[in-house]
Amino acid sequence: MARRSNVRGEATRARLLAAALDTFAVQGYHGTGTRDIADEAGISQAAMFVHYSTKEDLLFQLAVDGHRTIVEIVREAAARKGTAAEKLSAVVRDHSRYHAQFQKQARVVNFEIGALTREHREEISRYRRELESIVRGILIEGVQSGDFRVVDLPMTALALLSLGFDVCRWYREDGIWTIEEIGDRYQEMALRIVGCS
Repeated sequence: MARRSNVRGEATRARLLAAALDTFAVQGYHGTGTRDIADEAGISQAAMFVHYSTKEDLLFQLAVDGHRTIVEIVREAAARKGTAAEKLSAVVRDHSRYHAQFQKQARVVNFEIGALTREHREEISRYRRELESIVRGILIEGVQSGDFRVVDLPMTALALLSLGFDVCRWYREDGIWTIEEIGDRYQEMALRIVGCS
């Protein structure tokens, strides 16, 4: 009986996260009430509070899930064999594609995190620092090999990540560029940014 209850609880939490994502994406975090989320999930507010005590807890969980995913994507791309240019291309391509493919989640995660508590923002900042560290490591590798010409490593790492982060702000499924084209163009731009064209 406990296992069935646990499965039911996991399903309810998943529904709540999906409902929070949908309502935050449409109404913004501050424009969304807990009743909106509960209604979207098809449960009562009282039932919602059994799983998430606040609206902010839902946003935090979405942010953690999104950041864990993108860190794993970037880590895997950076771990591929090849030159620094090949690794940077893979990282930028996969990072930008993710932000287009999962636009709604990426937009909420990247542009609503200011609503998190200080403690929760700090936890999310750790994921972001890991992303920067991975990209900075590739830049150092490229500079040491003579393939990259980079003056400011930290700023360049942030600029390269910002390319991908911003995709979720403007990408549209019915737009003029496909997800694959965005990845391809962004990796080309990244190589030009580091002086490797």
